[in-house]
Amino acid sequence: MNAYLLLNIAASIVPEQEIITFGTQRQTYSQLIERSGRLAAALASCGVGKGERVGLIATNCPEVVETFFASFQLGGTVVPINYRAKADELEYMIRDAGVKALIVEHRYVEITARLASESGIQTIICIDGTYQNCLNYEEIMGSETNPYFDFADVDSNELAILLYTSGTTSKPKGVMITYGQLTTYVMSHSEAADGSPQGSSLICVPSYHVAGATSICNCIYSGRRLILLRQFEAGEWLRALEKEKATQAFLVPTMLKWVIDHPNFHSTDISSLESLSYGAAPMPFPVIRRAIELFPPTTNFANAFGMTETTSTVCVLGPEDHKLTGTPDEIAKKIHRLTSVGRPLPGVDIMILDEDGNSVSNNTVGNIYVRTERAMKGYWKRPDANNETMVNGWINTKDVGYLDEDGYLFLSGRSSDMIIRGGENISPIEIENVLLEHPEVSDVAVIGIPSLEWGEEVAAIVVIKNSNESPSREELIEFCRKRLSSFKRPSKIEFVCELPRTSSGKILKKDLKEQFSNNHITN
Repeated sequence: MNAYLLLNIAASIVPEQEIITFGTQRQTYSQLIERSGRLAAALASCGVGKGERVGLIATNCPEVVETFFASFQLGGTVVPINYRAKADELEYMIRDAGVKALIVEHRYVEITARLASESGIQTIICIDGTYQNCLNYEEIMGSETNPYFDFADVDSNELAILLYTSGTTSKPKGVMITYGQLTTYVMSHSEAADGSPQGSSLICVPSYHVAGATSICNCIYSGRRLILLRQFEAGEWLRALEKEKATQAFLVPTMLKWVIDHPNFHSTDISSLESLSYGAAPMPFPVIRRAIELFPPTTNFANAFGMTETTSTVCVLGPEDHKLTGTPDEIAKKIHRLTSVGRPLPGVDIMILDEDGNSVSNNTVGNIYVRTERAMKGYWKRPDANNETMVNGWINTKDVGYLDEDGYLFLSGRSSDMIIRGGENISPIEIENVLLEHPEVSDVAVIGIPSLEWGEEVAAIVVIKNSNESPSREELIEFCRKRLSSFKRPSKIEFVCELPRTSSGKILKKDLKEQFSNNHITN
């Protein structure tokens, strides 16, 4: 099934329903389908056809949605590229994808124009300006007197989206998501728009992230109005939530922390928010516990755990798991399960294996493997990476963790982040959660650094709050000593102003290890 039908079906049922809100701009289904058709016609006139890649470098805006569905109409592959990437990374991804046409915001025209002749880009279209050797987005839309209302017949195994991973450990890899996988995910999560109220979704996650890409498609298909923010900023997020009365939102854990720490949080009317999902990075327990206390009881929380390689979510910790009610024993169990990512969705299998590839018993930490029909087709041009990640129909997540007796999945960290001290495996997440309980700690990352005596030592890289009560290294080590086994407590503490993160909020621990592994950390 062509993913263009996610728009086409909804637009045929409720053509005049408002579906996109972007600042003061409003767009109905009929307007969206006409504009995406005009863009498809313009791309076709530039030589873009079935199976060819359409690159996209832009913050969230209606043109992003139009580009997705214009590409789908042509049976092409949309390639949303991380606009926060460094110049050499942008160059690598553009070259690697082999895009034929590239749609960009003005700030990226100069660098992409330099690459055009060398990387095979035939057409560059600028969304918000006119530049030499580039087409203007609105001008080409207006020049197409006959919008493209047909759509290509595609096989379910053909590529709909090519999403590049954040590259926390190596160069970004292109994850191939097919038309079949994308439409299966969307249609299994939502019913088609029928004119009944579906609420509105506040979208601040970028389209180059799987959560952003799938959110766009889910909202278009279901009739849930898209409230687009160009980028996340906590104050703007709160203002948009109050103004537009958003009923649903998705935040990565770092964003959620910034929202509840924002000085305007308590004065903002957030009562419209019915559902707040979070994911893309581990959620620190103190942050979600505090969020549950601060948001109104009518807001339902859900933790969505997934990967780009699995076309988004595979496990969910649902709203009921976040409601801390019941007997003392039930509340204690729920509090413990807040540190999990929930249970597998229907059609998803989770397997935990030891280093020898043997299944382990419940509550035993091992390597996490996932099986789902939504597993990626593979990595673009990377058979070596395919062989490492795709094993007999299972995806090696590169995460470690365990399943409890009720099927809840608990993460212990990335396999590459595990600290091995004197033969003991230590989960950084456990130590990070303890340090975040300290009232003066704002952010923290725990890493292993080389040690002649132990192999690795535990080091904590700490961001403290703006306060006159800054804790000493000794105070934080003592704080951990009272709450952790002796071999788990940090032996080294370093204070920094901020932690390096990917755009999805994941801490770049490889950068920290490079910075602090050469005896640069003081006691």
